[in-house]
Amino acid sequence: MTKQSIPPTGEGPIEPVNLKDALEERYLAYALSTIMHRALPDVRDGLKPVHRRILYAMRQLGLDPEGGYRKCAKIVGETMGNYHPHGNQAIYDALARLAQDFAVRYPLVDGQGNFGNIDGDNPAADRYTEARLTSVAADLLDGIDEDTVEFRANYDGREQEPSVLPAAFPNLLANGSAGIAVGMATNIPPHNVDELCAALLHLIKHPNATIEKLVEFVPGPDFPTGGVIVEPRSEILEAYRTGRGGFRVRAKWEKEETGRGGYQIVITEIPYQVQKAKLVEKIADLMMEKKLPLLGDIRDESAEEVRLVLEPKARTIDPMLLMESMFRATELEIRFGLNMNVLSAGQIPNVLGLKDVLKQWLEHRVEVLVRRSEYRLKKIEHRLEVLDGYLVAYLNIDEVIRIVRFEDEPKQRLIAKFKLTDVQAEAILNLRLKSLSKLEEVEIKAEHDKLSKEKRQLQQLLKSDDLQWERISEEVKSTRERYSKKTELGRRRSSFADAPEIAVDLDEVLAEKEPITVILSEKGWIRAMKGHLDDLSKLDFKQGDELKQAVKAMTTDKLILFATNGRFFTLDAGQLPGGRGHGEPVRLMVDLEENHDFVELFVHDATRKLMVASSGGYGFLVAEEEVVASTRKGKQILNVADDEEAVVVVPAEGDMVATIGENRKLLVFKLEDVNEMTRGKGTILQRFKDGGLSDIRVFNKKEGLTWLDSAGRTFTLPWSELKEWVGERAQAGHVAPKGFPRSNKFGPAF
Repeated sequence: MTKQSIPPTGEGPIEPVNLKDALEERYLAYALSTIMHRALPDVRDGLKPVHRRILYAMRQLGLDPEGGYRKCAKIVGETMGNYHPHGNQAIYDALARLAQDFAVRYPLVDGQGNFGNIDGDNPAADRYTEARLTSVAADLLDGIDEDTVEFRANYDGREQEPSVLPAAFPNLLANGSAGIAVGMATNIPPHNVDELCAALLHLIKHPNATIEKLVEFVPGPDFPTGGVIVEPRSEILEAYRTGRGGFRVRAKWEKEETGRGGYQIVITEIPYQVQKAKLVEKIADLMMEKKLPLLGDIRDESAEEVRLVLEPKARTIDPMLLMESMFRATELEIRFGLNMNVLSAGQIPNVLGLKDVLKQWLEHRVEVLVRRSEYRLKKIEHRLEVLDGYLVAYLNIDEVIRIVRFEDEPKQRLIAKFKLTDVQAEAILNLRLKSLSKLEEVEIKAEHDKLSKEKRQLQQLLKSDDLQWERISEEVKSTRERYSKKTELGRRRSSFADAPEIAVDLDEVLAEKEPITVILSEKGWIRAMKGHLDDLSKLDFKQGDELKQAVKAMTTDKLILFATNGRFFTLDAGQLPGGRGHGEPVRLMVDLEENHDFVELFVHDATRKLMVASSGGYGFLVAEEEVVASTRKGKQILNVADDEEAVVVVPAEGDMVATIGENRKLLVFKLEDVNEMTRGKGTILQRFKDGGLSDIRVFNKKEGLTWLDSAGRTFTLPWSELKEWVGERAQAGHVAPKGFPRSNKFGPAF
């Protein structure tokens, strides 16, 4: 639209707006709203707005810890109508979670009725449940009517709501928090208040305390559902230093003997936020899929306490190994992330370390103390002013009565006659007649002296930082006593341990290990026969096909295929088609061009080195762990020229190399003369005037050179008889000894 466009009749002027600018401005406004008013907790009281509003609404309803319960529907309605204009179900979900002792370390709501359970069942509807505040919530709200925090207008301007709570309880770390905002998130685990208070007291005495010292007091999270934290201490220290990291948490278990040498595993604590019913269901599914071969059965015998029973498949299975396999495959072990992204001063989102979080809470408590003291001081000064007026009235009672009775403007007359303030005159005029008889000078002076003493103490407190920190220390000590580890609520629930070092390869244990014989045909069909077969004469193949290679392996092995284009491919022995039928074409499992074929099939051994070579006589050594391919396309290792192809791969076990060409020339040289590489063409091993390389054998000098003759018998030529063929790498060699196979092959190398 151009600026000259005429707006439709009856409407106001149309202002052109750049779409990009409008989107940026409005998305930024949405992002800021989400970050500050929904997803991130305030570092001072550890609450998001919805939780803060719920607690304040409950206080306004008079739902104190000592009082009665009210229907949650009433609380939700009050919160939604006055402070939180969002869906009632969202408010109730937040309210219900604050009452769940398996979700919140120190519940802020005392619920009556069905508030859900650790199995993941939902709470009953809000019309059936009732709630009131807990003593922890009362601590968070303590002093809110004494001008300790700022209030702001609610969404419609009719009510006032607190922007933060006074928070005499270190709620952010005690109960933790989780939230996803726009472009940022937060995840804070719960901690033990006794330990937090110990760290706070140390920080008050030593403001420059190191994070190492603070972590001595706060060794790690304390989850409401217990569990065992197995994260290394160094990682925990770094997480608390930076505000980012994580904690590995495992289920707590013990071994129970069942008689006759049998046993069962009993799990009594599961990781935080893991739903027990879904955990059992997932384990059962994994058993059906045969992904937990060590586990025989699982039962949920839980009542009030968690009790999951695991039965091993055989009594000979080591319980530690069984549990390590369970921790690896299931949510019996989780990693709980730490991302202490919080709002500082209710305005600035930032990631804080442990020390900064504790420090900012203490600074908030000092501000609350100062504001509370100033509020009390004003109250005392007002009361002292009134008491001074009462004293004047008592001493001149007859004159006061006369003035009040006969004067037209008694207030002004009292002020003029006795030099009273407006407040004092108003207080005297508001006295009831029956109070005059009780208005004794002694009582007035006693109250006056008491308040004057408190006034002096408050004035000293406001002037002295040391006195303020002393008062904060007393408050923290009081909190520590109320929630001590000696109490049921305050006892530490999560324990610490080092994850055991299991020497057995769990990957092997988790798969069923069975012997198989892998059959590869000349036309590239592959299958796995059960057991290790020695007699292969009865094997059946498609018409015109025959056996190329048979390899004895286990279902847990990796199989390596070497192709004429110099590529290596990797197959999982346990995933091969079974022995019924003729198997499947290998080319359906790997991507190999039609003009290339497979040279060798063997079982992977990561400890070996291999020698690879092309028909042109070029080759090199490569570590076998380098040839494992992770994709169908394989891994290019040996680069071959267009008129050549890869022809040999053999294990490099020995100190000498024997090469033989299609021209029957044999050459023996030292293995140390061959380069080790990860990829390339390699160096020349043996030169040929005609033909190319046929085969290679790596052997030990003292054992001699071995090959299979045409009758299948093993023949060994000792070193003393090999000197005619010994030379340097890259020479042409001499004609092979008598009796060497006409195939120019040494025989199977693997």
